[in-house]
Amino acid sequence: MRGYFGVGVDGISKPMNLGNVSRIANAFDASFFFSVNAQVKLSDAESDTSRAQKAMPYYQFADAEEFRLPAGCKLVAVEITEDAVELPRFHHPQRAAYVFGAERLSLSPGMLARANYVVKIPMKFSINVGMAAAIVLYDRLISLGGYPPRPITEGGAQADLPPPHKWGAPLVRVNR
Repeated sequence: MRGYFGVGVDGISKPMNLGNVSRIANAFDASFFFSVNAQVKLSDAESDTSRAQKAMPYYQFADAEEFRLPAGCKLVAVEITEDAVELPRFHHPQRAAYVFGAERLSLSPGMLARANYVVKIPMKFSINVGMAAAIVLYDRLISLGGYPPRPITEGGAQADLPPPHKWGAPLVRVNR
């Protein structure tokens, strides 16, 4: 898969949720993890059994004004809003950072204002922030991960991947 992605949380206040999201980010091989206005420390998040902080960079920002991303990285806010794009209709950027809101709260107005895109998971009600992160990152994986289209029929046979590319002999140009 080309590109990279990061995962972050905004205003999170429960160590268990912070640990779960960082663990999920690590499991999906995120390039970095960040928090904005976190009310808890990642070191207190015992639910991160993968020790994500040792596997990828972790950035802490006091607020949305201080928040920074690498050049060319698009911020994708995951939030239930009227104008949000439903996740199955969303084309993930190659270079993205996904930000999730705190439990019982929405993303801060500052983070929503900074977002390049706002997406929502089409469901009847809000779910746990860790579960939402897993769904969004799985959707990114199957969308951009080079997997063949799903079979048309139920339980259908898997399509074969195309053979690996074979390079030909080098081209030699003669200047006259």
